[in-house]
This record gives sequence, C-alpha cells and structure tokens, in this order.
Amino acid sequence: MHLARIYPLFSGSSGNAEFIGTPSGGILIDCGVSARRLTQALARCGIPADAVQGIFITHDHSDHVAGLRVFTKKYKIPVYAQPITRQYLFDGNYLEPEQECRALTGTVECAGIRVTPFATSHDTAQSCGYRMELPDGRTCAVCTDLGYVSEEVAAALSGCDLVLLEANYDKEMLRTGPYPGYLKMRIASEVGHLSNDDCAAAAETLLQSGTTRLILGHLSQHNNLPELAESTVERALSSFRRGSDYLLQTAPPETDGRMIGF
Repeated sequence: MHLARIYPLFSGSSGNAEFIGTPSGGILIDCGVSARRLTQALARCGIPADAVQGIFITHDHSDHVAGLRVFTKKYKIPVYAQPITRQYLFDGNYLEPEQECRALTGTVECAGIRVTPFATSHDTAQSCGYRMELPDGRTCAVCTDLGYVSEEVAAALSGCDLVLLEANYDKEMLRTGPYPGYLKMRIASEVGHLSNDDCAAAAETLLQSGTTRLILGHLSQHNNLPELAESTVERALSSFRRGSDYLLQTAPPETDGRMIGF
C-alpha cells in the first residue's frame, strides 16, 4: 500500500496547483500555471505528466486555470468542475470545445481517490474546495480562496488527516500595504480571502477533530510572510505541541520537489 501523499506544486496569487496521489497515479487540484511550468514541477517531484488521471478545478480565476487548456490538450486528461464553473471554463476559452469536462455535483472517484466538493465563499460564480479519501482510508482537503469558514467548510474539513488551508494575509500588513482601498476591502470581505487569524482559529478546531498535518496555502506575496502565518497559527495551537501533536508548514510558491505524507 502506497503512503498517501500531497505535493503542493504551486501556491499563491501567481498560480496554484496541487497533486494528490503517487508517481504511479493521482489527481491535480487546479492548473494555474503554464503547462510547461506545471510539467517541470511534476518532473521535479518525480511524477510523469501522464500520472495525472483527472484535474479538479476549484473556480475559474486565472491563477487556478491559466494552464488548463494547453495541458489538457496535450495529455487528454478529463477535467472535473462544478456546473457553473464548467460553463465558465468553456466560455472563457480555458478548455478546447471538445475537451472532456465532467459536471461535478457530488462525490466521484478518480485514480482510486474519492473526491467530494464543498462550497466556499469567494467572489466568483461558483467556488469550492475538495475533500479526498485515498485508497488507504486517509483523508485530506484543499481549501483556499474563501472569505470565511462556513459551517459547510468546517464540516468538510473536520476529521481530515491533512488539510491545506488558506492563510492569505496578515491583517496589519494588508491594512498598511500598497493595495488600493477597494482591493483591501475585497480581500478582507466574506467573499475574499482567509486571514492568518481566521486560519488559526480554524486550525485549532481541526486539531481537536483529529487533523495532524497542516499546510498553509495561497499566501499573498504582498500582504503576508510564511513566518508570520506560521507563528499566528502556532500561537492559536499553544495547547498542542508542534512537531509531535501536529506538523505545520507553508506551501512554497513553487515546489522544490518535496511531498508531504499523511
């Protein structure tokens, strides 16, 4: 039995993609960089591009779908997206008209992984995260691009062995940072992004539900720092011991080839 693995390939405002599975087969969550960069990142992790057996899209913003059309055209990989997102992908020319793209309305199985979408609150027509159950029974979730942790999100993440959760911005860095006022308001809104503080509050609940591995994702390059995000979360988890009760790390903007087993 293979160890369950996640490879955070790209994470941040300039592109997002995660591979879940093993080098013999798995799935991709999002495809937000060029096909060339994505193929290179997979290779850095020892994963051939044809190991990707399905691509699951969270929403249609370009930092999640930029490389989708070229990558799927080259490798003929089925795409899964919620119905409204699916339509946006074709309308926005992110997919070739003949590309296989399945409308996702509930749990599906792909590469031996049971994948369940759950709704997230973000300023796009339809946005979701994914909870995945791997063949060995381990569970993980990828949850970024959300303004707040709803009851549906909390229920979907509860009990996962590993969670990649958004820690997009530090409130003070956003407040004093270079962004114009309207953009600051959008980011901090309930259809924007998750702050370090909100991520930390969610992390505490997750550990109480049995999560042992946390990956902080989608950090803003202008409004956050990995050490700031990690220290905020670690403070909220002061009743747990980092390194023994739980493992915590930040997804890099681009992979250095490492994976996280769970």
